[in-house]
Amino acid sequence: MRDVSSLTRFVALLSVSTTLVVGVAPLAACARPDSAGPELSTHQPDTTPSLGASVPPPASNPPTDTPPQPDLAPPPIDIPDLPVVSDEAAREEASRLAVLMKHNIKGFSTYTPERRKAFLTLAKDAVTQADMPVSRPQLVMVVDRNEKVQHLDYVLALPDAPWESLGGTPVSTGTTGRKYYYITPTGVFQNTADRLGYRAEGTKNKYGIRGIGAKGSRVWDMGWQTAMKGWLPRHETGQIRLEIHATDPQFLEWRLGHPASEGCIRIPATMNKFMDHYGLIDALYEQAASYDPRFQALLPKDRQPTQIAGDLVVVIDSGPLTEPKIDPIADKRPLP
Repeated sequence: MRDVSSLTRFVALLSVSTTLVVGVAPLAACARPDSAGPELSTHQPDTTPSLGASVPPPASNPPTDTPPQPDLAPPPIDIPDLPVVSDEAAREEASRLAVLMKHNIKGFSTYTPERRKAFLTLAKDAVTQADMPVSRPQLVMVVDRNEKVQHLDYVLALPDAPWESLGGTPVSTGTTGRKYYYITPTGVFQNTADRLGYRAEGTKNKYGIRGIGAKGSRVWDMGWQTAMKGWLPRHETGQIRLEIHATDPQFLEWRLGHPASEGCIRIPATMNKFMDHYGLIDALYEQAASYDPRFQALLPKDRQPTQIAGDLVVVIDSGPLTEPKIDPIADKRPLP
């Protein structure tokens, strides 16, 4: 009986002690059991200040004597003026370029007096109708899409004097009779810095053809233009990206002088290189290269831009018709 009484008193005392301990320091809800070991315990000491305790204010940046500086605006872009030379100096430069063209460009021709007159008259009329007056002596690239001509001519355009023909080469413009081939539109197109041209990668299609020329050939982008669909007799139109580029120098250059393109203007590889090196229609690109690294990267490092560089490409049609003939069954032919 004594042992039972002693055991009863021990259990009672243990119960009271447990109650007091739990009331003083209850376990946290995320606490791990002791058997997990101290290395696995995630219990962190409670650092929350008690109610009524003094809490220091949040830290702040100390005041300084120098007031905050507003964001500095980027410096203004200094765009150089387009080069302007006298009419006499422009004629001398045009003569120099014509001699260089004759010695460096395959198929270069100065044309007959009648052909030169047609180029000059139609080009000047087109520029006037487009309300794009020539304000400085500059070169204008003129392309005759007449299926019996298919040539380009570089023209020296002068603000207050007769224009002069330098000569040019065969080209290929849009053909008819093939599905998804467009007729190159006529009009005045500007090589503006709003669009960035590019260079050919020289890749071949499944027929082994380099469609826009050998690797590194320049491609001038004249933007989206409305063109007539050359495979439909109903005179439907669509949008094409009008470009000036070379063609495959091995397999297709011999076809220049005949309509053959999908709507773009194909030129000889030697003319492509000459235009690129002397910047014949890159006047606005040369300006952009002074402040935009993209244009600087596109233009050749060793270029020698001429002082009479221009920015206009004029497509004319000296034929008896205002548009090439369209094959009435072209839309029924299968794709090549």
